[in-house]
Amino acid sequence: MSQRGARAQGQEKCSGWEYHAQGTKILCVTNNESITDLLDRLCAVVPDYPQPGISFKDLTPVFADPIGLRRLVDELIAPFAGSYDIVAGLEARGFVLAAAAAYASGKGMLTIRKAGKLPREVFRDDYTLEYGSASLEIHKDEIAPGTRVLVLDDVLATGGTVGSSARLIERAGGVVAGVGVILELEELAGRKKLSGYDVRSLQLV
Repeated sequence: MSQRGARAQGQEKCSGWEYHAQGTKILCVTNNESITDLLDRLCAVVPDYPQPGISFKDLTPVFADPIGLRRLVDELIAPFAGSYDIVAGLEARGFVLAAAAAYASGKGMLTIRKAGKLPREVFRDDYTLEYGSASLEIHKDEIAPGTRVLVLDDVLATGGTVGSSARLIERAGGVVAGVGVILELEELAGRKKLSGYDVRSLQLV
């Protein structure tokens, strides 16, 4: 059997690096492992963080794994293909996802930051979250009216952070094309605060 035939026959098992013409190294990722299984395997669970009684799912080992990161990005953007013009990332872990997703889909990235971090004129929105209150900001001139914005973040908890981001995007004249998160804390019912938006999560916890 030729090398090409062998590769085609085993393609569905590919999970790692392949070398192509001129020695180009390309990451080959398939869906043999479900995204839920991948997250269970790579996530680190930290007990009593950030406060006693809470088990924190640390996603940084998934970000550090090349196949894990690629799968996250592919799964997050797939439902919204063709429906967005720019990807918004929420400080801070949302920046990792949004930057990778923007690059993968050939779009730009919009940064939604904590108060006081942006240098130019901003819109500001105050909101409550599971551990207190906070504020987010966006530059007033960062997007054109009608821009379709895909919002990405790591976790949907109470919905406060994502809801605040959606309000900022709309105040800036943009349209929320959808919301993608990795983990959704189902018990906190954050999705209820985001009615009217297309919200997709990769895993319920």
